[in-house]
Amino acid sequence: MTTSEPTGRLPLHRALLRLVPFAKADLPRIGLGGLSALGASLVALMIPTVLEGIVAGPLAERDAGPVVWGALVVLGLGLAEAGFVWLRRWLVLEPASSIEYNIRTTFYNRLQRLPIAFHDRWQSGQLLSRMMQDIGMLRRWLAFGLILLVVNLLTIVIGAVLLFQWHWLLATVFLATGVPIFIQAYRFEQRYGLLTRRSQDQQGDLATSVEESVHGIRVLKAFGRGSHALRKFARQAEGLRDTEMSKARSIAGIDFVLVFLPEIAFAVCLAVGIALAQAGEVTVAQLFAYFAMATILRWPLESIGFLFSFMLDARTATDRIFEVFDEIDTITSPALPTTLDAPRGALSFEGVHFRYQDAREHERDLLDGIDLELKPGETMAMVGLTGSGKTTLTTLPTRLYDVTGGRVALDGVDVREFDLVELRRHIATAFEDATLFSASVRENVLLGRDDLDPGSPEADRVLAEALDVAQAEFVDQLPEGVETMIGEEGMSLSGGQRQRLALARAVAAKPRVIVMDDPLSALDVDTEERVQTELRRVLAGTTALVIAHRPSTVALADRVALLEHGRVVAVGAHTELLASSAAYRAVISSIEDEARDERAIRNDPNPTASLDLQAIADLAARDDQGSAL
Repeated sequence: MTTSEPTGRLPLHRALLRLVPFAKADLPRIGLGGLSALGASLVALMIPTVLEGIVAGPLAERDAGPVVWGALVVLGLGLAEAGFVWLRRWLVLEPASSIEYNIRTTFYNRLQRLPIAFHDRWQSGQLLSRMMQDIGMLRRWLAFGLILLVVNLLTIVIGAVLLFQWHWLLATVFLATGVPIFIQAYRFEQRYGLLTRRSQDQQGDLATSVEESVHGIRVLKAFGRGSHALRKFARQAEGLRDTEMSKARSIAGIDFVLVFLPEIAFAVCLAVGIALAQAGEVTVAQLFAYFAMATILRWPLESIGFLFSFMLDARTATDRIFEVFDEIDTITSPALPTTLDAPRGALSFEGVHFRYQDAREHERDLLDGIDLELKPGETMAMVGLTGSGKTTLTTLPTRLYDVTGGRVALDGVDVREFDLVELRRHIATAFEDATLFSASVRENVLLGRDDLDPGSPEADRVLAEALDVAQAEFVDQLPEGVETMIGEEGMSLSGGQRQRLALARAVAAKPRVIVMDDPLSALDVDTEERVQTELRRVLAGTTALVIAHRPSTVALADRVALLEHGRVVAVGAHTELLASSAAYRAVISSIEDEARDERAIRNDPNPTASLDLQAIADLAARDDQGSAL
C-alpha cells in the first residue's frame, strides 16, 4: 500500500467518536479524571481573588498578621491544585492503558482474520506503525491531550468571565485577542492535518524498509548491496524529515500567534488599566488581581496550539487504524456451518476459476476451469510449468483465497459451508516457503494441535512421531532439544531444517487432507528418500495433494495431474501419462533437468540414479500394447 493524502475524511468530532466503543467501559473514570483536572484549574482561578483581598486589605493597611493568613490560604489552594493534578493522573492512566490494550488486541485480531488478499496489498511496515505508534498515540491523547484540551478551553472561558468582575473594558481587550487565534487555528487545522497524515504514512514506509532490510540481510550482504539499501532508506528518511520540519514550522507559526497576541494584550491592558486606575474606575488591588488572573490564563492559551496539534495527530491515527477495521473480511464462516463428524477426505475441484484482485480485466483467469477429484486416502501429485497456477491451487482448499468461480468441496460439501476453524482442522497445508515463529520447536510443530495439552504424554507422542516422519533428528542436537527457541522466522536454522519442521507441523495436525507445495525442495537426496519412506507410511490413510517440482516427489503419488494454462489437461498414473501425453513428458523432462542441475550443484555422488525418461516412456508404450515390463 502506498502513502496517500486523506480523501473524504469524516469531520473531526465524528472521526474521534469512533473510539467510543473501545472506551465505553473506561469513560466514567476518564470523566472523573477530567473533573479532577477542572478542579485544579478552578482552584488556580480562585487565587487571584484571594490576592485581591490581601492587597486591598492587610497589605494596604500594613498589617502583617492577616497577610500571613492570606499566604497560608494561597498555599492551601496551591496544595489543593497539586492534589487534583495527582488525582487526575491516577484516574486516567489505567483506563487509557486499558483502552490502548482493547484497541491493540482488536487490531491484531482483525489482522489475523482479514484474508490473504488484504495482506497482499498492505505493507507490513504500515500495519506495524499503526499497531504500535498510532495506537500508542491514542493512549497518550486520551490520558493527557483530550482532558487538558477540554479543561483548558473551559478554564479560558471561565477565566474570561471572571475578568469582567474587575472591568469590562480590560476583559474585552483581553478577549479580543482570541479572534485572530481562532482564525489561525482554523488555517492550522487545514494544513497540519495533511502533514500529520503524510508523516505517519512515511513512518510506515520507513518501518517497511527496515523490516525488509533486516529480513533480507543475507541477500544484501551476499550481493554487496548494503550501500544501495542505505541510499534508499536515506531518501525515505529525508522525506520524513522534511515532512516533520513542515509540521514543526506549522506548530511554530501557531505557537508564535498564541504567545505573541497575549503579550500584546498584556501591554494594551496595562496601558488601559493604568488609565482606568488614574480615573478611579479600578483600584490597584483589582488591577493586580486582573493581571494575576491573566497570567494564570496564559498557559491554557499557549497550550492550545500544542493540544490542538496533538488532537489532529490523534485524529489521523484514528483514521489510519480504522482503515484496517473498515476493510471487508470476504472470507468468513457461514452463519449456520456444516459439520463433518467423520470426514472421509474426498477432495474435489469442480469448475474452479480464480483470478487475483489486481489482474487486468482482459486477462484470462489464472485457474480457468479446474476439474479434479481426489479419492479418500489417495495421493495425487500435480505438475506443471512455472506460472501454470499450481501454488495458487494449494491456497483454495483451506480458503486462504476463495474461488472466483466453481467450488472446492470436501466430502461433497463446499468448503465455504464449513466453519473456518473446522475446515482448517480437516485440511492442513505445508508450504514450500517454511515459515516458523519465534517460539520453541515444540510450539512450532504442535501449532495446529490446540486440542492437546502441550505438556501431556499424548502431545509428546505426537511431537516425536511428527519429527520422526520429517527426519528432524537434528532437534536432539539443539541446546535445549524441543524446548529450544529457534529465533525469528527460524533464520537460525538451515533451509532444510526449517522445511522439515514445517513438514512435521503439517503431519502433527493429523488432517484428513494434506496439501503440500513441494515440501522437500530444500532437502538433500538421502534425507529426501528417508522422508518419502515415512510419508508413504503416514499418508496411507490421508488424502494428499502434492505440488511436484522433482521427479522423486512424483514417485509419492498414486496419480498425477498435469496443469497447463490454468486447466487440468491430463490425469493418470505416471507411466500412463509418459506414454500418452507429450505435454507431460515435456514437463517431466524439464523437472528432471532441474533436478540433475541441482544434484550437480550439490555434488551428488550418484547422478545416474535419476530416471531414464525415454526408457520409461518406451516401457510404458510396450505395456499399453500388452507386453510385460
